[in-house]
Amino acid sequence: MNANEPHEQGAGGWSQFGDQPPSAGGFPRRETVIMNQPPPPKPPRRGFAVGRKTIAGLALAAVAVGGGAVGAVAATAFQDNTRVVSAPSPVFKAASNQLTVAQVAQKVQPSVVMIQGQTGEGSGVVLSDDGLILTNNHVVVGAGQGGQMTVKFNDGKTAKASVVGTDPSTDLAVIRADGVSGLTKASLGDSDQLQVGDAVLAIGSPLGLDGSVTAGIVSALNRTVTVGGEQDQQQQLPPGWGQQREQQQGQESGATTLGDAIQTDAAINPGNSGGALVNAAGQVIGINSAIATNGGSSGNIGVGFAIPVNTAKQVSDQLISGGKVTHAFLGVSVTDATGDVPGALIRQVTSGSPADKAGLKEGDLITKIGNTPVEGGDTVVGQVRGFKVGQQVQITYMRDGKSSNVSVTLEEKK
Repeated sequence: MNANEPHEQGAGGWSQFGDQPPSAGGFPRRETVIMNQPPPPKPPRRGFAVGRKTIAGLALAAVAVGGGAVGAVAATAFQDNTRVVSAPSPVFKAASNQLTVAQVAQKVQPSVVMIQGQTGEGSGVVLSDDGLILTNNHVVVGAGQGGQMTVKFNDGKTAKASVVGTDPSTDLAVIRADGVSGLTKASLGDSDQLQVGDAVLAIGSPLGLDGSVTAGIVSALNRTVTVGGEQDQQQQLPPGWGQQREQQQGQESGATTLGDAIQTDAAINPGNSGGALVNAAGQVIGINSAIATNGGSSGNIGVGFAIPVNTAKQVSDQLISGGKVTHAFLGVSVTDATGDVPGALIRQVTSGSPADKAGLKEGDLITKIGNTPVEGGDTVVGQVRGFKVGQQVQITYMRDGKSSNVSVTLEEKK
């Protein structure tokens, strides 16, 4: 299937504020220096890097953060008798860019907005001081006819907003708030530097509660998930958790398959869609976009997904500059493998496509694309959508029981 190509879903699995990001998975060290044995110091309050998840609280994700400040360093002075002037004994922490939960929340909240429309609501991340805001496509679609919506800022002020551009294939959109200036734009990080276990916060407007913050960690990376409108919870379920999903030739289904998604246990609920997933330095590393539920309820079960900010930056730049986005094209139609080896079975290869030129054939079983193992057809769909036009991708496949590799140069989807 091409990145926007036909795909049949079988019964199988389912297709990141501060100036610099913190060290991956790092936790600040605290060293206590005791002089003249003053009274024992009070335990330092936990910071972001060591804090536990505080509030259980998506849709495309919103996180509520419980705060805590690191113990202050007591000032000391010395005389000839080396007398300690202040007490308790000073408590030091290793120099780092990690902030407390409260500091991250205070820094990022002004850059996250609530988006309200006639039929739905969500969240957004401020990209410019004059009103450009990044959100999810399904938030914009649910904003009402004509794409007119209202944006509510962290200070309580509101403004009308209009659509700049949308990209259903990546579930991203850019809107502009009218007549505003001096907004606090978000600091964008590097989602490629994320590691499983890194501390994160989700910030947004879950269930209409604007400015909510929740804390958690990066639970997994490179997930392939299917997302859709916030009004249709089934579209936010991974394939196999609810209804099956199938794309027909020449048309897009209501749901969108995304690759390389960030999985987090930070609490996310409907209304968080389009909000920020941030790292311990207060940088946006993802756009909250989906939740997995146990069916029949919007109740949160602790599994949320975010679009990597590197993908979001690429898409938003194109939407702002030209109103549309170019997408990579592979040229295959795939379905889930049914044998003992997981993968995506090629059912059809488009003549003259990149896949055809690389020698891929009908019946080949794709087991790896780039550095990502392929669990099913959705993996191929999601991964191709995350690649750039002209990018060379290594594809591992099996033919007649033998594993082979081929390099494919992706082209623009016409």
